[in-house]
Amino acid sequence: MSATEFVAWYNSHPDFRDLEVPLAAKTAVIIGVGNVAIDVTRVLAKTVAELGETDIADHALERLADSTVEDIVIVGRRGPAEAKFTTKELRELGELANADIFVREEELEVGEASLAAIAGDVNAMKNLEVLRDFAKQTPEGKPRRVHIRFLLSPLELRGNGHVSSVLFGKNRLEERQGGGLAAVATGETEELPAELVFRSVGYQGTALAGIPFDERAGVIPNEAGRVLTARGGAPVPGLYVAGWIKRGPSGVIGTNKACAMETVASLLADELPVPPEPSVEALDALLADRGARPFTAADWAKLDAFETAAGTASGRPRVKLADVEAMLAAVG
Repeated sequence: MSATEFVAWYNSHPDFRDLEVPLAAKTAVIIGVGNVAIDVTRVLAKTVAELGETDIADHALERLADSTVEDIVIVGRRGPAEAKFTTKELRELGELANADIFVREEELEVGEASLAAIAGDVNAMKNLEVLRDFAKQTPEGKPRRVHIRFLLSPLELRGNGHVSSVLFGKNRLEERQGGGLAAVATGETEELPAELVFRSVGYQGTALAGIPFDERAGVIPNEAGRVLTARGGAPVPGLYVAGWIKRGPSGVIGTNKACAMETVASLLADELPVPPEPSVEALDALLADRGARPFTAADWAKLDAFETAAGTASGRPRVKLADVEAMLAAVG
């Protein structure tokens, strides 16, 4: 299954509350070496008592209580220098109370081309330091184990109705003509047992009807948030974009804040047409005419208060509602 679905499930996304997650597994393999893979790993590795102190979805907490996962294997097709973890998230994997961490020293050998490619990249260099520290750690015999593997590409899921293993091809890194490094198959293979497999290899933007879209880059073409008719084209008056669909799937919350500020600055700097009825009430009426129920900032504040009060009563940051009708009912 996709890591995106799993994360939405345990984060109370209403569209994924009924997702069937097969947690009767001994080994879970996560394909991808970014922060989402770490998010999935933490949830699988922690105890229910630890998770019970967070705002994780109640339905997920109930299912995770029955999880039989003991080993979580994060796998990347390239090397440690090319991993996309942020250092803070990576370091926290070594601080899990319920899981030991394992990294193979032989998979941490970094070639000159990789070192040259990350020269000046503080995050990548610190990641290498953290991974080398992990490789030196002595296991403490904790109930669960986290493994980080590199230079492996999935070739085949094996099993009979249910996954029982993943066949990987071993890779080496080669410089591409024109720059960059490519993972090239060596011809050797390795089979890892697995009853649960997540793909966590990034996100791809999808087009919206009537909105310009750059199919190759998977983003809405724009300049500083102003939507363009095409890459390098003219601005589309009154149309703006922010977030990953603006710049591609990269960065964390702080990155998105700066991205949004840039877009809003563009919007405020532009001369926009004045609507015939420039009022919140007119907007609400327009939405109602189109069959939508406006959900205001005041409504959100009521929902926030409802969820945090429920959390306080149970010693948690909040208890999230995972049903749209329940959310609407909570705000009257």
